[in-house]
Amino acid sequence: MNNFLTLPNGFLFDRFGTTVARLYGIFLYTMGTLMVGFSSSALAYLLFPALSFLAVGGILFLMTNMQVGNLFGSRRSTIITLYNGAFDSSSALFLVIKLLHESGVSLRAAFLFLSACSVVHVLRTFFLLPRNFIPYPLPDRYTYGVSCGKSVTASAEVAANGDVLPATEGTPLKRDAPVNQEKTFRECLLSRFFMWHLLWLSVMQLRHYLFIGTLNPMLQRLTGGEPLLVSRYTNAFAITQLCGVLCAPWNGLIMDRHKGKPRAEGETEQEADLRATVLSLFLTALQCVLFSLCASTPYLPLQYFTFILQVLNRSFLYGGNAAFISVAFPSCHFGKLYGLVMALSAVFSLLQYPCFALVKGPLGGDPLYVNVGLTLLSVVAFIHPVYVYMHCRNLASERARSKASS
Repeated sequence: MNNFLTLPNGFLFDRFGTTVARLYGIFLYTMGTLMVGFSSSALAYLLFPALSFLAVGGILFLMTNMQVGNLFGSRRSTIITLYNGAFDSSSALFLVIKLLHESGVSLRAAFLFLSACSVVHVLRTFFLLPRNFIPYPLPDRYTYGVSCGKSVTASAEVAANGDVLPATEGTPLKRDAPVNQEKTFRECLLSRFFMWHLLWLSVMQLRHYLFIGTLNPMLQRLTGGEPLLVSRYTNAFAITQLCGVLCAPWNGLIMDRHKGKPRAEGETEQEADLRATVLSLFLTALQCVLFSLCASTPYLPLQYFTFILQVLNRSFLYGGNAAFISVAFPSCHFGKLYGLVMALSAVFSLLQYPCFALVKGPLGGDPLYVNVGLTLLSVVAFIHPVYVYMHCRNLASERARSKASS
Protein backbone atom coordinates (compact mmCIF):
# COMPACT_ATOMS: atom_id res chain seq x y z
CA MET A 1 0.00 0.00 0.00
CA ASN A 2 2.86 2.33 0.87
CA ASN A 3 4.66 1.92 -2.46
CA PHE A 4 1.71 1.45 -4.81
CA LEU A 5 -0.34 4.38 -3.50
CA THR A 6 2.65 6.72 -3.72
CA LEU A 7 1.79 7.00 -7.43
CA PRO A 8 -1.76 8.47 -7.11
CA ASN A 9 -0.56 10.50 -4.13
CA GLY A 10 2.20 11.94 -6.32
CA PHE A 11 -0.35 13.02 -8.93
CA LEU A 12 -2.49 14.49 -6.14
CA PHE A 13 0.46 16.50 -4.82
CA ASP A 14 1.52 17.82 -8.24
CA ARG A 15 -2.06 18.69 -9.24
CA PHE A 16 -3.47 20.25 -6.06
CA GLY A 17 -0.39 21.33 -4.14
CA THR A 18 0.86 21.08 -0.58
CA THR A 19 -2.21 22.05 1.44
CA VAL A 20 -4.62 19.60 -0.17
CA ALA A 21 -2.09 16.75 -0.12
CA ARG A 22 -1.20 17.33 3.54
CA LEU A 23 -4.82 17.64 4.69
CA TYR A 24 -5.57 14.34 2.96
CA GLY A 25 -2.49 12.78 4.60
CA ILE A 26 -3.48 14.15 8.02
CA PHE A 27 -6.98 12.71 7.61
CA LEU A 28 -5.62 9.24 6.74
CA TYR A 29 -3.00 9.31 9.50
CA THR A 30 -5.50 10.44 12.15
CA MET A 31 -8.03 7.83 11.07
CA GLY A 32 -5.28 5.19 11.30
CA THR A 33 -4.23 6.16 14.83
CA LEU A 34 -7.87 6.32 15.99
CA MET A 35 -8.58 2.86 14.53
CA VAL A 36 -5.57 1.37 16.31
CA GLY A 37 -6.59 3.16 19.51
CA PHE A 38 -10.13 1.75 19.45
CA SER A 39 -9.17 -1.72 18.22
CA SER A 40 -9.68 -4.70 20.50
CA SER A 41 -9.96 -8.47 20.30
CA ALA A 42 -13.49 -8.12 18.99
CA LEU A 43 -12.51 -5.34 16.55
CA ALA A 44 -9.19 -6.76 15.41
CA TYR A 45 -10.18 -6.29 11.74
CA LEU A 46 -9.69 -2.53 12.25
CA LEU A 47 -5.91 -3.06 12.21
CA PHE A 48 -5.87 -3.86 8.48
CA PRO A 49 -7.25 -0.50 7.25
CA ALA A 50 -5.54 1.30 10.16
CA LEU A 51 -2.01 0.29 9.20
CA SER A 52 -2.73 1.02 5.53
CA PHE A 53 -3.95 4.51 6.49
CA LEU A 54 -0.83 5.10 8.59
CA ALA A 55 1.46 4.06 5.73
CA VAL A 56 -0.27 6.10 3.02
CA GLY A 57 -0.72 9.15 5.25
CA GLY A 58 2.93 8.92 6.27
CA ILE A 59 4.22 8.88 2.68
CA LEU A 60 2.17 12.02 1.99
CA PHE A 61 3.88 13.73 4.93
CA LEU A 62 7.25 12.71 3.52
CA MET A 63 6.43 13.83 -0.02
CA THR A 64 5.24 17.28 1.07
CA ASN A 65 8.10 17.74 3.55
CA MET A 66 10.92 17.02 1.10
CA GLN A 67 10.33 20.35 -0.68
CA VAL A 68 11.51 22.08 2.52
CA GLY A 69 15.00 21.27 1.23
CA ASN A 70 14.46 24.01 -1.38
CA LEU A 71 14.75 26.58 1.43
CA PHE A 72 18.29 25.50 2.28
CA GLY A 73 20.04 26.12 -1.05
CA SER A 74 23.53 24.70 -0.58
CA ARG A 75 22.23 21.95 1.75
CA ARG A 76 19.17 21.01 -0.28
CA SER A 77 20.04 17.33 -0.82
CA THR A 78 21.12 16.98 2.82
CA ILE A 79 17.67 18.09 4.03
CA ILE A 80 15.88 15.82 1.53
CA THR A 81 17.91 12.79 2.64
CA LEU A 82 17.43 13.76 6.31
CA TYR A 83 13.64 13.65 5.88
CA ASN A 84 13.92 10.24 4.20
CA GLY A 85 16.12 9.01 7.04
CA ALA A 86 13.61 10.25 9.60
CA PHE A 87 10.84 8.43 7.71
CA ASP A 88 13.06 5.33 7.64
CA SER A 89 13.60 5.45 11.41
CA SER A 90 10.05 6.43 12.32
CA SER A 91 9.41 2.96 13.76
CA ALA A 92 11.33 4.28 16.81
CA LEU A 93 8.04 5.94 17.81
CA PHE A 94 6.37 2.54 18.06
CA LEU A 95 9.28 1.29 20.13
CA VAL A 96 8.57 4.15 22.56
CA ILE A 97 4.87 3.20 22.61
CA LYS A 98 5.83 -0.42 23.28
CA LEU A 99 8.04 0.58 26.23
CA LEU A 100 5.30 2.87 27.60
CA HIS A 101 2.79 0.04 27.25
CA GLU A 102 5.06 -2.24 29.26
CA SER A 103 5.24 0.52 31.90
CA GLY A 104 1.48 0.65 32.26
CA VAL A 105 0.35 3.21 29.65
CA SER A 106 -2.57 1.76 27.71
CA LEU A 107 -2.39 1.40 23.94
CA ARG A 108 -5.58 3.41 23.58
CA ALA A 109 -4.18 6.36 25.55
CA ALA A 110 -0.96 6.36 23.49
CA PHE A 111 -2.78 6.37 20.15
CA LEU A 112 -5.35 8.94 21.23
CA PHE A 113 -2.40 11.19 22.12
CA LEU A 114 -0.94 10.60 18.65
CA SER A 115 -4.31 11.47 17.12
CA ALA A 116 -4.40 14.72 19.09
CA CYS A 117 -0.92 15.57 17.81
CA SER A 118 -2.44 15.91 14.34
CA VAL A 119 -3.38 19.44 15.43
CA VAL A 120 0.33 20.28 15.15
CA HIS A 121 0.35 19.00 11.54
CA VAL A 122 -2.72 21.11 10.71
CA LEU A 123 -1.17 24.26 12.20
CA ARG A 124 2.10 23.64 10.33
CA THR A 125 0.19 23.08 7.08
CA PHE A 126 -1.62 26.41 7.27
CA PHE A 127 1.02 28.61 8.91
CA LEU A 128 4.44 27.26 7.88
CA LEU A 129 3.96 25.74 4.44
CA PRO A 130 2.81 27.22 1.12
CA ARG A 131 -0.56 26.50 -0.41
CA ASN A 132 1.09 25.08 -3.54
CA PHE A 133 4.86 24.50 -3.62
CA ILE A 134 8.19 25.86 -2.42
CA PRO A 135 9.97 26.79 -5.68
CA TYR A 136 13.56 25.99 -6.59
CA PRO A 137 15.62 28.08 -7.03
CA LEU A 138 13.93 30.42 -4.55
CA PRO A 139 12.78 33.83 -5.81
CA ASP A 140 14.61 36.84 -4.37
CA ARG A 141 13.79 37.52 -0.70
CA TYR A 142 11.36 34.62 -0.56
CA THR A 143 9.66 34.27 2.83
CA TYR A 144 7.83 31.44 4.50
CA GLY A 145 5.44 31.17 7.40
CA VAL A 146 2.14 33.04 7.53
CA SER A 147 3.24 35.07 4.48
CA CYS A 148 4.67 32.03 2.71
CA GLY A 149 5.49 32.63 -0.92
CA LYS A 150 5.63 36.42 -0.72
CA SER A 151 8.56 37.98 -2.50
CA VAL A 152 9.49 41.60 -3.06
CA THR A 153 10.69 40.95 -6.60
CA ALA A 154 7.82 38.68 -7.48
CA SER A 155 5.17 41.07 -6.18
CA ALA A 156 6.72 43.83 -8.27
CA GLU A 157 6.41 41.82 -11.47
CA VAL A 158 3.02 42.94 -12.71
CA ALA A 159 1.79 42.03 -16.13
CA ALA A 160 0.32 44.52 -18.57
CA ASN A 161 -3.20 43.58 -17.54
CA GLY A 162 -2.39 44.29 -13.92
CA ASP A 163 -2.19 40.67 -12.75
CA VAL A 164 0.74 39.45 -10.72
CA LEU A 165 2.88 36.95 -12.61
CA PRO A 166 2.85 33.51 -10.97
CA ALA A 167 6.58 33.44 -10.20
CA THR A 168 6.48 32.47 -6.55
CA GLU A 169 5.23 29.48 -4.63
CA GLY A 170 2.37 28.88 -7.02
CA THR A 171 4.80 27.49 -9.58
CA PRO A 172 7.47 24.93 -8.70
CA LEU A 173 9.37 25.55 -11.94
CA LYS A 174 12.69 27.31 -12.10
CA ARG A 175 11.67 30.89 -12.67
CA ASP A 176 14.75 31.85 -14.71
CA ALA A 177 14.19 29.04 -17.22
CA PRO A 178 11.92 29.41 -20.25
CA VAL A 179 8.86 27.21 -20.22
CA ASN A 180 9.91 25.40 -23.39
CA GLN A 181 13.04 24.13 -21.65
CA GLU A 182 11.02 22.03 -19.22
CA LYS A 183 10.54 18.43 -20.23
CA THR A 184 7.04 17.01 -20.34
CA PHE A 185 6.11 14.17 -18.01
CA ARG A 186 6.16 11.77 -20.96
CA GLU A 187 9.67 12.84 -21.95
CA CYS A 188 10.88 12.33 -18.37
CA LEU A 189 9.21 8.93 -18.21
CA LEU A 190 10.80 7.70 -21.44
CA SER A 191 14.25 9.12 -20.71
CA ARG A 192 17.22 6.86 -20.05
CA PHE A 193 17.76 8.66 -16.76
CA PHE A 194 14.41 7.40 -15.51
CA MET A 195 14.88 3.87 -16.88
CA TRP A 196 18.34 3.38 -15.35
CA HIS A 197 17.26 5.00 -12.09
CA LEU A 198 14.28 2.67 -11.86
CA LEU A 199 16.55 -0.33 -12.41
CA TRP A 200 19.03 1.01 -9.84
CA LEU A 201 16.31 1.32 -7.19
CA SER A 202 14.45 -1.90 -8.06
CA VAL A 203 17.46 -4.20 -7.95
CA MET A 204 18.67 -2.95 -4.57
CA GLN A 205 15.20 -2.79 -3.05
CA LEU A 206 14.61 -6.42 -4.04
CA ARG A 207 17.87 -7.37 -2.34
CA HIS A 208 16.77 -5.70 0.89
CA TYR A 209 13.32 -7.30 0.82
CA LEU A 210 14.84 -10.75 0.33
CA PHE A 211 17.26 -10.22 3.20
CA ILE A 212 14.53 -9.16 5.63
CA GLY A 213 12.24 -11.97 4.45
CA THR A 214 14.88 -14.67 4.99
CA LEU A 215 16.52 -13.17 8.10
CA ASN A 216 14.82 -15.34 10.71
CA PRO A 217 15.40 -18.67 8.88
CA MET A 218 19.02 -17.65 8.27
CA LEU A 219 19.58 -16.89 11.96
CA GLN A 220 17.87 -20.14 12.93
CA ARG A 221 20.23 -22.06 10.68
CA LEU A 222 23.44 -20.23 11.68
CA THR A 223 22.70 -20.47 15.43
CA GLY A 224 21.56 -24.08 15.28
CA GLY A 225 18.14 -22.98 16.54
CA GLU A 226 19.47 -21.56 19.83
CA PRO A 227 16.65 -19.22 21.01
CA LEU A 228 18.85 -16.84 23.03
CA LEU A 229 21.27 -16.34 20.15
CA VAL A 230 18.44 -15.81 17.66
CA SER A 231 16.88 -13.26 20.02
CA ARG A 232 20.19 -11.43 20.48
CA TYR A 233 20.82 -11.08 16.76
CA THR A 234 17.20 -10.14 16.07
CA ASN A 235 17.41 -7.37 18.69
CA ALA A 236 20.68 -6.16 17.17
CA PHE A 237 18.99 -5.99 13.76
CA ALA A 238 16.01 -4.08 15.22
CA ILE A 239 18.25 -1.51 16.94
CA THR A 240 20.27 -0.84 13.79
CA GLN A 241 17.05 -0.12 11.87
CA LEU A 242 16.54 2.97 14.03
CA CYS A 243 19.82 4.50 12.85
CA GLY A 244 18.61 5.42 9.35
CA VAL A 245 18.08 9.04 10.38
CA LEU A 246 21.77 9.22 11.37
CA CYS A 247 23.07 7.64 8.14
CA ALA A 248 20.88 9.31 5.50
CA PRO A 249 22.30 12.88 5.75
CA TRP A 250 25.80 11.58 4.90
CA ASN A 251 24.50 10.89 1.41
CA GLY A 252 23.07 14.40 1.17
CA LEU A 253 26.40 15.89 2.24
CA ILE A 254 28.09 13.95 -0.56
CA MET A 255 25.61 15.35 -3.08
CA ASP A 256 25.93 18.90 -1.74
CA ARG A 257 29.72 18.95 -1.52
CA HIS A 258 30.08 21.10 -4.67
CA LYS A 259 27.67 23.83 -3.53
CA GLY A 260 29.33 27.17 -2.94
CA LYS A 261 32.27 26.31 -5.17
CA PRO A 262 32.77 28.04 -8.54
CA ARG A 263 31.32 26.11 -11.48
CA ALA A 264 33.07 25.49 -14.77
CA GLU A 265 32.45 28.14 -17.40
CA GLY A 266 29.09 27.56 -19.07
CA GLU A 267 28.07 24.84 -16.60
CA THR A 268 24.50 25.16 -15.33
CA GLU A 269 23.52 24.58 -11.71
CA GLN A 270 21.50 21.52 -12.69
CA GLU A 271 24.48 20.02 -14.49
CA ALA A 272 26.69 20.61 -11.44
CA ASP A 273 24.06 18.99 -9.21
CA LEU A 274 23.79 16.05 -11.58
CA ARG A 275 27.56 15.57 -11.64
CA ALA A 276 27.57 15.54 -7.83
CA THR A 277 25.08 12.64 -7.76
CA VAL A 278 27.50 10.27 -9.53
CA LEU A 279 29.54 9.52 -6.39
CA SER A 280 26.37 9.05 -4.33
CA LEU A 281 24.85 6.62 -6.85
CA PHE A 282 28.13 4.69 -7.12
CA LEU A 283 28.63 4.41 -3.34
CA THR A 284 25.04 3.22 -2.88
CA ALA A 285 25.54 0.44 -5.45
CA LEU A 286 28.90 -0.49 -3.88
CA GLN A 287 27.34 -0.68 -0.41
CA CYS A 288 24.63 -2.98 -1.76
CA VAL A 289 27.16 -5.39 -3.28
CA LEU A 290 29.19 -5.48 -0.04
CA PHE A 291 26.03 -5.94 2.02
CA SER A 292 24.89 -8.76 -0.26
CA LEU A 293 28.28 -10.48 -0.04
CA CYS A 294 28.20 -10.35 3.78
CA ALA A 295 24.59 -11.58 3.86
CA SER A 296 25.58 -14.51 1.60
CA THR A 297 28.43 -15.57 3.90
CA PRO A 298 27.27 -18.24 6.41
CA TYR A 299 29.35 -16.87 9.32
CA LEU A 300 27.29 -15.75 12.33
CA PRO A 301 29.48 -12.95 13.87
CA LEU A 302 29.74 -11.31 10.42
CA GLN A 303 26.00 -10.64 10.52
CA TYR A 304 26.50 -7.72 12.92
CA PHE A 305 28.45 -5.99 10.14
CA THR A 306 25.76 -7.08 7.66
CA PHE A 307 23.10 -5.29 9.74
CA ILE A 308 25.18 -2.08 9.74
CA LEU A 309 25.70 -2.23 5.98
CA GLN A 310 22.02 -2.96 5.45
CA VAL A 311 20.73 0.12 7.30
CA LEU A 312 23.47 2.31 5.79
CA ASN A 313 22.65 1.15 2.28
CA ARG A 314 18.90 1.44 2.77
CA SER A 315 19.17 5.02 4.05
CA PHE A 316 21.44 5.93 1.11
CA LEU A 317 19.07 4.17 -1.30
CA TYR A 318 15.81 5.93 -0.42
CA GLY A 319 17.34 9.32 0.36
CA GLY A 320 19.39 9.21 -2.84
CA ASN A 321 16.34 8.15 -4.83
CA ALA A 322 14.37 11.27 -3.84
CA ALA A 323 17.38 13.58 -4.16
CA PHE A 324 18.25 12.32 -7.66
CA ILE A 325 14.68 12.76 -8.93
CA SER A 326 14.64 16.33 -7.56
CA VAL A 327 17.90 17.09 -9.40
CA ALA A 328 17.48 15.26 -12.72
CA PHE A 329 13.87 16.17 -13.55
CA PRO A 330 11.68 19.32 -13.47
CA SER A 331 10.24 19.88 -10.01
CA CYS A 332 6.72 20.21 -11.46
CA HIS A 333 6.84 16.44 -12.08
CA PHE A 334 8.51 15.44 -8.79
CA GLY A 335 5.44 13.93 -7.12
CA LYS A 336 4.40 11.93 -10.18
CA LEU A 337 7.91 10.61 -10.94
CA TYR A 338 8.63 9.81 -7.28
CA GLY A 339 5.33 7.97 -6.99
CA LEU A 340 5.82 6.12 -10.28
CA VAL A 341 9.35 4.95 -9.50
CA MET A 342 8.21 3.68 -6.09
CA ALA A 343 5.19 1.88 -7.59
CA LEU A 344 7.17 0.26 -10.43
CA SER A 345 9.95 -0.81 -8.07
CA ALA A 346 7.25 -2.41 -5.90
CA VAL A 347 6.09 -4.43 -8.92
CA PHE A 348 9.68 -5.58 -9.48
CA SER A 349 9.90 -6.50 -5.79
CA LEU A 350 7.14 -9.08 -6.27
CA LEU A 351 9.97 -11.30 -7.54
CA GLN A 352 10.74 -11.91 -3.87
CA TYR A 353 7.85 -14.38 -3.66
CA PRO A 354 9.14 -16.88 -6.26
CA CYS A 355 12.55 -16.51 -4.58
CA PHE A 356 11.00 -17.39 -1.21
CA ALA A 357 9.28 -20.40 -2.81
CA LEU A 358 12.59 -21.48 -4.35
CA VAL A 359 14.37 -21.29 -0.99
CA LYS A 360 11.65 -23.16 0.90
CA GLY A 361 11.17 -25.78 -1.81
CA PRO A 362 14.02 -27.05 -4.03
CA LEU A 363 16.79 -25.43 -1.94
CA GLY A 364 15.57 -26.94 1.33
CA GLY A 365 15.63 -23.68 3.30
CA ASP A 366 19.20 -22.71 2.30
CA PRO A 367 19.17 -19.30 0.55
CA LEU A 368 22.85 -19.43 -0.48
CA TYR A 369 22.27 -19.81 -4.23
CA VAL A 370 19.53 -17.17 -4.22
CA ASN A 371 21.86 -14.79 -2.32
CA VAL A 372 24.66 -15.39 -4.83
CA GLY A 373 22.27 -14.71 -7.71
CA LEU A 374 21.05 -11.49 -6.08
CA THR A 375 24.63 -10.39 -5.46
CA LEU A 376 25.37 -10.76 -9.16
CA LEU A 377 22.13 -8.94 -9.98
CA SER A 378 23.16 -6.08 -7.67
CA VAL A 379 26.14 -5.38 -9.91
CA VAL A 380 23.66 -4.16 -12.56
CA ALA A 381 23.03 -1.10 -10.35
CA PHE A 382 26.46 0.28 -11.36
CA ILE A 383 25.08 1.03 -14.84
CA HIS A 384 23.19 4.05 -13.51
CA PRO A 385 26.13 6.04 -12.05
CA VAL A 386 28.25 5.15 -15.10
CA TYR A 387 25.55 6.47 -17.45
CA VAL A 388 25.14 9.71 -15.44
CA TYR A 389 28.92 10.16 -15.45
CA MET A 390 29.11 9.65 -19.23
CA HIS A 391 26.23 12.10 -19.73
CA CYS A 392 27.98 14.80 -17.68
CA ARG A 393 31.27 14.17 -19.48
CA ASN A 394 29.56 14.52 -22.86
CA LEU A 395 28.03 17.83 -21.79
CA ALA A 396 31.46 19.07 -20.69
CA SER A 397 32.96 17.99 -24.04
CA GLU A 398 30.22 19.84 -25.94
CA ARG A 399 30.91 22.99 -23.93
CA ALA A 400 34.62 22.70 -24.67
CA ARG A 401 33.98 22.23 -28.41
CA SER A 402 31.55 25.17 -28.61
CA LYS A 403 34.02 27.38 -26.72
CA ALA A 404 36.86 26.38 -29.09
CA SER A 405 34.72 27.02 -32.19
CA SER A 406 33.60 30.42 -30.92
